[in-house]
This record gives sequence, structure tokens and C-alpha cells, in this order.
Amino acid sequence: MTKIGYFLSSEQFGPKELIDQAKRAEAAGFDALWISDHYHPWNDEQGESPFVWGVIGALSEATSLPVSTAVTCPTVRMHPAVVAQASATAAVQLDGRFVLGVGSGEALNEHILGDNWPSVGVRQEMLEEAVGIIRRMHEGGEISHHGTHYEVQEAQVYTRPEQPVPIYVSGFGPQGVELAARIGDGYSISMPDGELVKQFRDAGGGDKPVQGGTKVCWDQDADAALKTAHRLWGNEGLPGQTAQILPRPKDFAALMSLVPPETVAESVACGPDPEKHIAQVRKYIDADIDEVYVQQIGPDMDGFFGAWERDVLPQVRG
Repeated sequence: MTKIGYFLSSEQFGPKELIDQAKRAEAAGFDALWISDHYHPWNDEQGESPFVWGVIGALSEATSLPVSTAVTCPTVRMHPAVVAQASATAAVQLDGRFVLGVGSGEALNEHILGDNWPSVGVRQEMLEEAVGIIRRMHEGGEISHHGTHYEVQEAQVYTRPEQPVPIYVSGFGPQGVELAARIGDGYSISMPDGELVKQFRDAGGGDKPVQGGTKVCWDQDADAALKTAHRLWGNEGLPGQTAQILPRPKDFAALMSLVPPETVAESVACGPDPEKHIAQVRKYIDADIDEVYVQQIGPDMDGFFGAWERDVLPQVRG
């Protein structure tokens, strides 16, 4: 049976709001949590960006649900040796209920230290090397690593879970999907693309778990819901490599003005109609995605959690 989880958006909500949403998600019957890992929001309207590892520590005391990052970039802003320590600590705090989701990142978050933003191919090389370092450090013992992109000197992660942390990899182009299948314990995706999932499985992913994330905007007023979704998440409609190369929230805001509301409506269920929300989740189920994580964009959390507990979750699990 497909797991239905709740997607905690670090770009849109502060740490206390995220913890409250996690508690409410568990009470409403969601199975697990996804949490985004950003330094900047996509645009200033979203307005938040707490440090994800601090929030995860609080989640470990606030809920009994599993937690996955969606996704962490362990290559530029954060050195893989530091991500190895952070993720191992998170897994201990969560009693093993932690998945490290990783990806090759976006300039939006990774340019802040002044590093050049590499090409896609180089970023994938960096990700593969970083994942290898993290896995070695999770095994225990002192390691040194002298690689193409990273140096690690006599480092050891002492606080580790009993079992190595599962690492799920995000990827969208053919090379990214192949890399995810080859080095990942699972696959992370942000769209109901059955062809990508098939490519992942055919490339060696087999029956490894696939996680997918989506957004809805529950509101009693469907028009108001669409306006909110367009104002906050119009960046979802930007094409191609745009999300990977723009460096500042204001750059995304400028291009978002070119995205019509109708484009957002194609991927975000807006309003109170449970059938729209059910249909959106079923797109992911039909794409052979094992775990679907849903973010409520709008401010009416009472309405969202009540409607999903009553009208949506029983139907998508039935």
C-alpha cells in the first residue's frame, strides 16, 4: 500500500510552525514526514528558511513519524563529512526513522560561499563522491579521503545509529536517474512521472522505494486558493534548468511573473473539493510511486488537516 506522508516546507514556514504541522499530520493519520533543506526560500513571498537539522532534532521529540530530507545537497554549501555527522545524529535522535534524501542542489542555496556553480555533469560527479564519503563515515572508524572534489583528513563520526542511514537520491535527466538507481537506496522525485520511475527501476533501481512530493492549497474559496498558490509557488511552473541556475529569490520572483495561474493549477489542487485532492494523489500512485508527500500551501491548516483526515486519506488508501 502506498504511504501518504506530509511535506514540511522549510521555505514557507518557520521552525515552530513546522513542528506544529508535524504533530497535526501525525494526529490526522499521515504516515511519514518529508522536510525540505534550503538556505533561501524560492522567493521572498515564501519568507522562511530555518536550518533543517535543528528542526529535525525538534521533530524527533515531537512526533513518532519517520522523517526524510527532500532533499539535502551534500556537495557545496555543506561538506559531505559534515552531512555524514548531521544525518547520523538525526538517525540516532529518530531511533532509525530517518532517510537522508540527497540531490545535486540549486545555485539558489549553494552559491552563498562564493563557489563557482558547476555544470550538471560535474555536480553529479560531486554527488556520487559525496555519497561515497557519507556511506564510509556511517560505517564507523577513522577515514581519510583524497578525491577529485573532496578532502577528508582523519575524520570519524562517533555518534552513529545501529544501522547505516538509508540514502535516497533525486535525479531528473537520464544521467541523474541512472546515478540515483546506481548509488541510492531509493529515489526522490517531485512530479508524478511514471516514465522517470520506470527508467529508475530499469536502470537498477528495481524495487527500491520511490518517494514523491506534491503540493495542494486547501481553502473554502477555490479562487483564493489558486491566487495563494500562484503567489507563493509560481516558481513550480518555471521550465527546464531554471530552478538549478538562478541564484537569488528575487530572480525567481521576476520570472514567476511570466507564469500564469493556469499553469500552477495544472499541478496544484486548489480549493475544498476532495475529489481534486484525491485525483492529484492518485497521479503519483499510478506513476508507481511508493510514498507520496503532500504539502498544504494555504494558511487554513485546520481546514486542510480536517478535510484530509475525513475525506481524502481514507479514499486514497481504500
